Amino acid sequence: MMLSILQAIWQADGTFPSGSFAFSYGVEGVVALRSKLDGTALAELTATVIHQRWATCDRIALVQAFRAAGDLHAMAAIDRDVEASTFGSTIRDGSRRNGGSFLASHARLGDGTALRLREAVRAGVCLGHVAVMQGAVWQAMGLDEKLAQLASGYGVASGVTAAAVRLGAIGALEGQKVLRGCLPLIETLVSQPVPDDAELSSFVPFLEIAAARHARADLRLFVN
Repeated sequence: MMLSILQAIWQADGTFPSGSFAFSYGVEGVVALRSKLDGTALAELTATVIHQRWATCDRIALVQAFRAAGDLHAMAAIDRDVEASTFGSTIRDGSRRNGGSFLASHARLGDGTALRLREAVRAGVCLGHVAVMQGAVWQAMGLDEKLAQLASGYGVASGVTAAAVRLGAIGALEGQKVLRGCLPLIETLVSQPVPDDAELSSFVPFLEIAAARHARADLRLFVN
């Protein structure tokens, strides 16, 4: 159990080369639309991402992939559900690219599941959305279902706040304050079971519009 906790911390750590460093979760587009993004506004934005995207879409996809226990056909179906549930092409493509980077890092570390999934993505069997790939790889690593969800939720909250800091919208300490405030929310959401027949849904229209505008920007720091 102690090793599983350490592995979850390792995977949630922003220094792990999972590719998330290049993704702003739409925050760069939001900053372009709202130049004055203070700590309060960022906390509301991060909570919205967690509530209306991660909890209802990415978390469910991750858990379903985790329960698939290596079944490629099941994971391919979950991948297609994520694709269909993600309206904006910028966020959709970003999820697939992030998943590819996640698999590449694990494959280079010699992870057999990541190698198998990378080949499935290259062959067009799977699409490679990051939540699905995380669920599959973390299950094979030996994480339990709740630890996998905690690592995923923390990674999203950390990614949103880190993007805001790198963009200069808020300071580093203010970002940590926002991130700390997200922890009880993530814990509460993870404590709620995911039914086997849960359907994916996502409703973050402001972020999707901001991300779509960002895709046409002449100069940008992040992929999305």
